[in-house]
Amino acid sequence: MKKTILAFAAGFLVAIGLVVFLALKEAPSTPKGDKMMDVYYPGTEELAPNEMRVVALGTGMPNARPKQAATCFLVELGNGDKFLFDIGTGSAERLSAMKIPMDYLDKLFIGHLHSDHIGDLDALWIGGVVGNRVTPLRVWGPSGAEDKYGTKYMAEHLQKAYTWDVDGRVGNTDTRGLSMEVTEFNYKQVNEIVYQENGVTIRSFPAIHALDGSISYTLEWNGLKFAFSSDTYPNKWWMEYTKNSDIAIHECFASPKILIEKQKFPPQTALNVGTQVHTSPAQFGKVMAEINPRMAVAYHFFNDYDTQPLVLQDIRETYDGAMSLAIDYMVWNVTKEKITTRMAAIDEDIWPQPSVLGVKPPDQSKRIGFSKYIWDARVNYSEVLKKIYDDINNEYGSNVELPK
Repeated sequence: MKKTILAFAAGFLVAIGLVVFLALKEAPSTPKGDKMMDVYYPGTEELAPNEMRVVALGTGMPNARPKQAATCFLVELGNGDKFLFDIGTGSAERLSAMKIPMDYLDKLFIGHLHSDHIGDLDALWIGGVVGNRVTPLRVWGPSGAEDKYGTKYMAEHLQKAYTWDVDGRVGNTDTRGLSMEVTEFNYKQVNEIVYQENGVTIRSFPAIHALDGSISYTLEWNGLKFAFSSDTYPNKWWMEYTKNSDIAIHECFASPKILIEKQKFPPQTALNVGTQVHTSPAQFGKVMAEINPRMAVAYHFFNDYDTQPLVLQDIRETYDGAMSLAIDYMVWNVTKEKITTRMAAIDEDIWPQPSVLGVKPPDQSKRIGFSKYIWDARVNYSEVLKKIYDDINNEYGSNVELPK
């Protein structure tokens, strides 16, 4: 009898676990106009024509960790457009969890060239192609005080660094998406348009961080305004051009006290990094009180049970408006009427989404191939390969010949 009860209990727990798993894997879609669910299930909700969705894909500090990747935010609009702002280390895997075909993820806006803001550019560029993107990757970013500090220089040398990778894919897969189109603009320009298509206007203005060449952005569409600081010391341009934004995302670095106690910085380093190189929570509060957004978003600190109260306390000394202390997979749906904040339920078993334009078979004649030294070392199991080719051709109606 005891064994029967234990077996029943174990079976019941397994069944409950299966239900939860399937709910996460196959969440029901939410048609337009229906009440929004408390959790966002990527790939199941269409945006209304007048709606903006912002997703935090990297909210942490320069050292990425499992809980928080480095800086990245996704903006999706009701007109179908999607934009990425920064692509910090670890953020590419969060992006894949959004279940968006990579063909749509071809517009990246970079705030500055620190690794925690561009560290996954290679994963977006080449990984995007492996993930079925067939469109060129378009990148916007600032110039620098010298050519070597600009976005073009960085992108050109990144592409050179991956020469072996790129050449090894030619003729083996569809490589149309390996083209990178870089638009570099003057970092000193103030509130100038850097992008204007399909009713969307993105402007840049200088930021103050590390070196000349850091910038911030605003995106305006359909009467809604999104502001993104990337990294910056509080400055006059942000105060002027982000006033009354619908959603304003600004760095809020760990306070000097947190840096000393958690990261073991000496006080001099903690004060410099926490208040001069970055914006501290106390400074963040002053910034938001001045620009008065509908929703303030604080990011760039490790958001833990013991750090969050300290960050919140510092902010609330000077700011009492609507606010989110950002964590990865936090989602904001923005309309003129309201802003809803939720968390996304993600599928960790995600596979790349199919291309919306269709992947083409590669032109194998363009392969660079192997030297005779390497080629002659192949061990061919012809009977095994023939069966694989025959089975695939029979099942999928193809006629691919086994290479000789």
